[in-house]
Amino acid sequence: MNINSNSSDGALKIKEIFILIIILVIFGTCVSLYNANTIEVATVVSDNSNTQMEIQVASISQPTVERQFDLSSRSSGERTIEEVAIEEPKVEYISIDEIEISRDMDLTQRCGISKEDFVSLMEGLRVDTSGFFAENAETIYDLCEEYELNEVFFCGLIAAESGWNISSNHRNKHNYISMMSGGSLIRYADEYDGLEAAAKLLHNKYLSEGGSCYYGTTLSCVQRRFCPNSSTWVGLVYGCMKQVLK
Repeated sequence: MNINSNSSDGALKIKEIFILIIILVIFGTCVSLYNANTIEVATVVSDNSNTQMEIQVASISQPTVERQFDLSSRSSGERTIEEVAIEEPKVEYISIDEIEISRDMDLTQRCGISKEDFVSLMEGLRVDTSGFFAENAETIYDLCEEYELNEVFFCGLIAAESGWNISSNHRNKHNYISMMSGGSLIRYADEYDGLEAAAKLLHNKYLSEGGSCYYGTTLSCVQRRFCPNSSTWVGLVYGCMKQVLK
């Protein structure tokens, strides 16, 4: 009886141990599956979060890039329009040797050379014994541009009225084309004021339609009011104009 009882007890213990092992195995398997599922779920969540973040970043970035592109495109277009709007037509100048003058030329037509060439022309002007024309070359050129005067004519008129050396009374009063008031030369503050007053007078009164002294734009037309009692004025002025180009 004792032997059988011990055998039964031993078999029971073995059975219990076997059941316990099975339970542990099942529990371990369940734990492993749970952990695996948890990691997979976390990975999926993480992937989804990253994807959502990428989508959000893309959603934010894309309009910004598009806006920047649109702004760049508009700015480029606007710059092109502005450049076209402010672009000045290219001026084609002639050389000094190509300047043409005549007794019946239009005195409102520029001679066609650049400022640099005009300065060179004045600096090489042999009859400019006082250096007045060389010293004021840029001013003369700019005033002729502003008041639509032929540069050679303007210089020739100054030389005819004041002499190439600029006589003292004209120099002292800065009055170079004999502008008169009350029977005497008008006094101007400085060389620029005197030259501008001369250019403005010629443009407004003598060479523009509607001007009080306008008869046309040639030397003979200007002479009719500028120096009406002289039969030699046209020849004198034109002779000085030819000296400019010698």
